[in-house]
Amino acid sequence: MEQTVLGQSTAKNTVSSLDFSNGERQILRKLAGEVAELAARPMEAEKRDRWTRHNDLEPGRPLVFCDPENGWNEIIPDNNISCKNDLARSWEMALRKEIFWATKMGDDRVTERFFNIPFSYSETDWGMHHVQVGGDNYGAYTWEAPLKDYAKDLPLLKFPVISVDYDMTEQVRQLAGQIFGDLLTVRVKGMWWWTLGLTWPLINLRGLENYMTDFYMHPDELHRLMGILRDGHLAKLDFLEQHNLLPDNTDMYVGSGGFGYTTQLPQRDFNSKIRLKDMWGFCESQETVGVAPEQFAEFVLPYQMPILERFGLNCYGCCEGLDLRWEYIKKIPRLRRISVSPWANESKMAEQLGSGYIFSRKLHPAKLAMAKMDEQSVRIELRKALQVATSNNCVIELLMKDNNTLGNNPQNVIDWCRIANEEIDNL
Repeated sequence: MEQTVLGQSTAKNTVSSLDFSNGERQILRKLAGEVAELAARPMEAEKRDRWTRHNDLEPGRPLVFCDPENGWNEIIPDNNISCKNDLARSWEMALRKEIFWATKMGDDRVTERFFNIPFSYSETDWGMHHVQVGGDNYGAYTWEAPLKDYAKDLPLLKFPVISVDYDMTEQVRQLAGQIFGDLLTVRVKGMWWWTLGLTWPLINLRGLENYMTDFYMHPDELHRLMGILRDGHLAKLDFLEQHNLLPDNTDMYVGSGGFGYTTQLPQRDFNSKIRLKDMWGFCESQETVGVAPEQFAEFVLPYQMPILERFGLNCYGCCEGLDLRWEYIKKIPRLRRISVSPWANESKMAEQLGSGYIFSRKLHPAKLAMAKMDEQSVRIELRKALQVATSNNCVIELLMKDNNTLGNNPQNVIDWCRIANEEIDNL
């Protein structure tokens, strides 16, 4: 396997070239025009309203969302992208995804008349970084964790620092405005994190095996490490809020599934500047799936809680089963969207959530990984999920995500959405 040494790394979201050919501009304009027409359909406003009522916990038809994730490479393969410039290619891919979602997928995702430009920036690491081995082509990998000795290494940790390249960000925004300005609304709007759950950087720094023994061998040091990670994340959030860099995520994908449309955000005193309390927050702890609920309650959740307290509404969980942790997780303030993964006890989760939270049911992605999907198996899984949730008056969303492959058959996602809607119609 190839070994990748990351060392004292800096995460980057930068642009290599803004030199688009006339042909590339015409390709992008054609695609943007298609997106604009699709976004203007009355059904998009209807879907937006359904998501809003759904997130406000009003009873209604279950919502369906499918994100093929790595499967996009099979739906829109690299040789289907016509542009040559790297940035132009990424924009073309984004527009083609929008068109596929709007015309073929068959889920409830809203097609918006926006084109979002992320900030160009760099971000330092925690003062040390792991060495990754493998992982090519989305394959398995392992890593060498750098935090080997608490006494020696804890003092070396530093909070990550973000440096925004405002000039480059503005140049990219102007370029997008030139190409799309009369077709789509160009916005500088990017997410600075996927999760604020802390245990992902924890495991990268300390290693999974070391972490599992730290509960018994180094509990005090583990608490110190979690405190550093918590404070570093809070410092990042403070920086983003103070410098007016936070996005309004009410029309964006939030948590590990679903969208943020709601009448409850931003806050009533909102005055143009996005604050954390105007946003959805999100934590999870998939890496600790094998940890007892009591240890989770002692070593993980108390450090996530100060982060989640900053947000207006919160999502929790991803692939980890939460049924055994619910008595602790339900204490999170303004908790709204709860992940019900394929590895959770969905009957127990439905009873626990009832109508007071969004039952965000993730269906098993492996069913779409074969060239010929077993439609009957898909139908049985969806039917059971709907029956269990509706019998407990849950506010239901059905999600397909975490796909590494679609078995080289893009029709699988289309058929999955069709079957999900058929089962909803048969309730």
